[in-house]
Amino acid sequence: MWKADGWKDFAVLDASSGEKLERWGEYTLVRPDPQVIWQTPKNDRRWKGADGHYIRSSSGGGRWEGRNLPEQWQIAYELAAGSDDAARLSFRLQPFKFKHTGVFPEQAANWEWSYGLIGSAGRPVKVLNLFAYTGGATLAALAAGASVTHVDASKGMVGWAKENARLSALEDRPVRWLVDDCTKFVEREIRRGNKYDAIIMDPPSYGRGPKGEVWKLEETVYPLLELCAKVLSDDPLFFLFNSYTTGIQSGVLEYMLKVVLEKYSPKVEAGEVGLPVEGKDLVLPCGAAARVTFGKDPKYVLK
Repeated sequence: MWKADGWKDFAVLDASSGEKLERWGEYTLVRPDPQVIWQTPKNDRRWKGADGHYIRSSSGGGRWEGRNLPEQWQIAYELAAGSDDAARLSFRLQPFKFKHTGVFPEQAANWEWSYGLIGSAGRPVKVLNLFAYTGGATLAALAAGASVTHVDASKGMVGWAKENARLSALEDRPVRWLVDDCTKFVEREIRRGNKYDAIIMDPPSYGRGPKGEVWKLEETVYPLLELCAKVLSDDPLFFLFNSYTTGIQSGVLEYMLKVVLEKYSPKVEAGEVGLPVEGKDLVLPCGAAARVTFGKDPKYVLK
């Protein structure tokens, strides 16, 4: 498992009975997590004193409860902390109706990985970030010196990512911010002959494009992977695939990537990403990922 254990502004404090207790900067949140099926005692007093608590509704969705939770606040993450190459990323947080805050903190493990690869490549690197959300992976790539094409179907999420780039003092780095359907965008890039040295994708289980295009991962992701293989450069650096879809195991991601990228003789590592639970020798699993590198062994150290 790849652990996102470099956070100072975030921590999982406890997890029990379908919920997790988290610290986000100065604030504590209680959010649902369907994977937390154990029922350990909630002895931590912060369970009852949390600033915000997301309550699911029986009819779908849910609501936030709490008197002390602001509409927005910020946290930061330091890439390669303690090294000469350290870079500070800043994120705006905002609790919204589907329990999320605007950051998936477990992805810091993958930010570190891509940051190290790009920084040690010794050449210009073009990155395509699909389903790019609020831009954590984009910021890491920009901080490492890459040029990035950031694509998401949500205008609001792209705007949020731009703000995070500004907060991180990365707004002047080479980046294209695009509101588009990811599959249609890649199809156009194939026709244009555009190529990328690295591809990052974090597709949702289900969603809609900016013009109502329906996305269902099980039906759509393999054809998209085949398209993505056609926009890889002749000397690619990496391919990163994240998934939060229940039932899609890391081995499925590994199999698909080995098949689609066969001509590149890919090195594929697949597993889970997770978050350590503060004060315990436990890690909360948070999703699946597959990391692909090409050619010679890359000069980086996995966290």
